Amino acid sequence: MEQIALDWGRAERRCYTVAELTGEMRDVLSTEFSDVWVSGEISGMKLPASGHYYFTLKDESAQIRCVCYKTTARYLKFKPQDGIAVLARGRVDLYDARGDVQLIVETLEPQGHGALQFAFEQLKRKLAGEGLFDTARKRALPALPERIGIVSSPSGAVIRDIIQILERRCPGRHIRLYPAQVQGEGAAGQIAAGIEYFAESDWAEVVIIARGGGSLEDLWAFNEERVARAIAASPVPVISAVGHETDFTIADFVADLRAPTPSAAAEMVIATRQSLADRLDAGEQKLRQSARLTLALLARKLHGVIVDPARLHRSVGRRMQRIDELEYGLRDSVRAALEGRKRKLDAATARLAKCDVRLQFAEARRRLGTYDAAVMQSIRLRMSQAQRALGPLGAHLEQLSPLKILDRGYAIVEREGKIVKSPEDAPKGSAVQVRVAQGKFQAKVI
Repeated sequence: MEQIALDWGRAERRCYTVAELTGEMRDVLSTEFSDVWVSGEISGMKLPASGHYYFTLKDESAQIRCVCYKTTARYLKFKPQDGIAVLARGRVDLYDARGDVQLIVETLEPQGHGALQFAFEQLKRKLAGEGLFDTARKRALPALPERIGIVSSPSGAVIRDIIQILERRCPGRHIRLYPAQVQGEGAAGQIAAGIEYFAESDWAEVVIIARGGGSLEDLWAFNEERVARAIAASPVPVISAVGHETDFTIADFVADLRAPTPSAAAEMVIATRQSLADRLDAGEQKLRQSARLTLALLARKLHGVIVDPARLHRSVGRRMQRIDELEYGLRDSVRAALEGRKRKLDAATARLAKCDVRLQFAEARRRLGTYDAAVMQSIRLRMSQAQRALGPLGAHLEQLSPLKILDRGYAIVEREGKIVKSPEDAPKGSAVQVRVAQGKFQAKVI
């Protein structure tokens, strides 16, 4: 009885291999913990040559191994360091080689304002070391830009203030808004996309990135590395107008000019009509003073040579000759400029003529007629060839037709729908159907 029980227990036992057991454990973990958030403190951070981050998340009573792959690490807001409290998002997996449970980190966020400030300072040191904050690489803004690009939220008060100030200070500017989310998940990508749009379109002479004030968390999109690198790579000068005067972001340090507020950016990007008029008046005054000084010097020289008429005539003659040369040069320059403009106008007229829809339709109709004639010719040729090939085939088919055999006096005998091939197929007294060349009739076998 004991032997039977023992054999029964052995029949119910299942023995796993290590690989089978770890595989089933991994399936359970990946199903139950495919997207989890874990809070803890980073410890034992390692960064090998592969670019993957390996560290441990721990709290007062437990710890778990973590890995952040290189392809994910490049999008982290900050680089992991020991002793930093973080929120890690990812999936739980089982590393077969050691049988260790580990967290595959996909998102890493610092906990608290202090951690955000740490991430800010970390990125600031990194970009400063690469020279992105250097004054030498910053470009001067155009004095009177005609086309101004703005990257901001289309629904906020910021864009309305900027447009009102630009219209008041110097109407007639061309303004193009790239609508972007300026706070929350995905905001950094949209801001960078807006900067890259103006950089690639070659439309704007200057770009303003703007949003109102807020906390460090609210302004964090402008502290993202992607936004900083988009500003640095832009061939168009960029003005950073983020937050209030006391708010500083990474974008402020990288931009060609930092405005304390969005409204100040609108005032800095373009001068008022009055300031331009004042500058013109000052230039005119300097020109008048220079002209008076030049005339005074010339009068003094003339007074010095007035006693020598011959010398005076020579001096006047040289100056008259110089005037003639300048006049000829001016005429040549004007003529060359007019000819250049005429060539450009002729080229533009020629391009415009090529774009005339009527000419394009006429050319399309001409090509259509040519194609139609070619298709009809091809169809006729193909039909002719088919007819020539069909004649011999029809004649041959007619020669092979069973009806031709019937014309020579032969007949086909059928019984119950089957052709009679031997006397056994039509016994005496059976009814048959006989088909001849001109029709068919019923018969009886006698």
